[in-house]
Amino acid sequence: MSMNDRETDTPTLDTYTIYVVSGGAGTSGELLVQTVLAQLPELHVSVIKAPSIRDKREIEEVLAQAAPAGGVIVHTLVDARLRESLNREGTERKIPTIDLMGPLLDHLSEVSGHRPIGLPGRYRETRQEYFDRVEAIEYTVKHDDGRGTDGLPLADLVLIGVSRCGKTPISMYLAVHGWKVANVPLIPEIPPPKELYELDRGRVIGLSIEYEHLMTHRKVRHERMGDLGPSAYTRPSDVFGELESTRKLCRQAGFPLVNVTDKPIETVAEEIIALVPESLKKKFRPS
Repeated sequence: MSMNDRETDTPTLDTYTIYVVSGGAGTSGELLVQTVLAQLPELHVSVIKAPSIRDKREIEEVLAQAAPAGGVIVHTLVDARLRESLNREGTERKIPTIDLMGPLLDHLSEVSGHRPIGLPGRYRETRQEYFDRVEAIEYTVKHDDGRGTDGLPLADLVLIGVSRCGKTPISMYLAVHGWKVANVPLIPEIPPPKELYELDRGRVIGLSIEYEHLMTHRKVRHERMGDLGPSAYTRPSDVFGELESTRKLCRQAGFPLVNVTDKPIETVAEEIIALVPESLKKKFRPS
């Protein structure tokens, strides 16, 4: 047999797909799989989540996908009936099936005398606030500085303002408290994204800043970028024009405006929250 024949006949792990099967969101199983794969950086393995598995028919569908793909199944099913079914069917079809939940759950149940409640999604349910914050931070990072404007309808808040008025740090502070925040820079001669005007006016907040403070921030940034010569970025008339354009846009569109000058981020965040609808205020959890 030639070397090429041996390489063809013996599949390697990086040709596999790992299916993470769960009765809940599959977050814990996926995290463990990714933790393991981080120890094998040369491998390129596809990880596919199969969440909310609640009956044998859905198990059959996952097995049908995994078999021809030479896949591996990793599962965190808490329903004993489904867990046993998946383990049995996987063995019969010669699909590697790794049970992350059953052995430990059975052991703890036996030694403690307590019967598992068998409800999927309990881990996420008990830590929902944590997952909400992670989701908010991920969204906010992805939609920083005008990126992903097609995702603005999913934002809890959208901050708008000129460059160097503090949109990013304020957005991140709010995200840590569970708000999904997008921020959009207002750039001269470039119209704001049309999606802004399709949002509830209480969800779009303009940020203003006094001219002297904005000039200070911009000059510092300009110096860090190197001596680029005269620029509209720090030219007084242009900076005045940008600030006035922001105020005008907010007046015409009905967007509230918050002055951030010389204020701590916490104070600005509280002022922003005071302007949004009551239905959103319950999400704010100051440290």
